[in-house]
Amino acid sequence: MERDAGHVRVETTAADRKGAEELARSVVEHRLAACAQVSGPITSFFRWEEAVQAEEEWTVVMKTAADRLDALTAHLNEVHPYDVPEIVAVPVQGGSADYLEWVTDETRPVR
Repeated sequence: MERDAGHVRVETTAADRKGAEELARSVVEHRLAACAQVSGPITSFFRWEEAVQAEEEWTVVMKTAADRLDALTAHLNEVHPYDVPEIVAVPVQGGSADYLEWVTDETRPVR
């Protein structure tokens, strides 16, 4: 397994499947992520407006090159319907060299 620090997995959530799929398609179409996976539903518990909330949500996990993280974050903040969307990036510590090369290639801006 190859060591890596040049890639990240980014998570966000959406209120429904359609919204999650729209976010996933948008980041791939804009070449901000090579792959985005939608799963759910999940139940999220969180404090909002001074009360504990429980809501059904869908998760979107995106894989991208670390140098595209700022652009991906800006895009998600622009298109996400939540006031404060979850955008959490976790560095990739290893994986298939071929897959990680593909992630980098797919997240290069079109020339």
